[in-house]
Amino acid sequence: MKTNLSFQKLLTILFIAASISFSSNAQELSKQEKDYALKLLKSTREKFLSEIKNLTPEQWNFKADSTRWSIAECAEHITVSEETLFGLVTKIMADSANADKQAEVKIKTDDLVKKIEDRSVKAKAPEMLKPTHRWKTEAELIAQFEADRQKTIDYVKNANSDLHTHLMQQPAFGYLDAYQWLVLLAAHSARHTAQIEEVKTLPGYPKN
Repeated sequence: MKTNLSFQKLLTILFIAASISFSSNAQELSKQEKDYALKLLKSTREKFLSEIKNLTPEQWNFKADSTRWSIAECAEHITVSEETLFGLVTKIMADSANADKQAEVKIKTDDLVKKIEDRSVKAKAPEMLKPTHRWKTEAELIAQFEADRQKTIDYVKNANSDLHTHLMQQPAFGYLDAYQWLVLLAAHSARHTAQIEEVKTLPGYPKN
């Protein structure tokens, strides 16, 4: 039987077909990738919050000398970096995809995490990420960190493979894709949580 389709129906069918084709190009991240990033984001969150829990004002603000950060300053750096790095990821994703740069990614994600967390290699924080007492209280800082980290976790839960087609250069590691930038965010907080642990071992650190 011969079927006649109106022009409007034909347009509708073509639109649906195009939509299905477009959606299939943006596949979800693999379960392994999501699980890896989410586990790192959640474990580093818990570790950081545990290390700054129940500190006295003396412990929070203790500085061994003028060249070292206090726990308060380390915590501020983690928190301001959280918002800044997530903002960078959303900017990378808003820019046009540059999948042609994927071959220039020279570091594996596991190795990236190890290098970021390795405190034997020192790095100087950019001026915009240095602590300047942005939050009046520890509670306000913690609330900001928790809100920002949850935003990142939710973003990863809903992310798709487009994260691999948007890349940006990082000064120390060259091109990283957006997925690696999100993993870097978590590893960065782990690096400075380790710095907080170091502060607690310094001579003069208050017992209470």
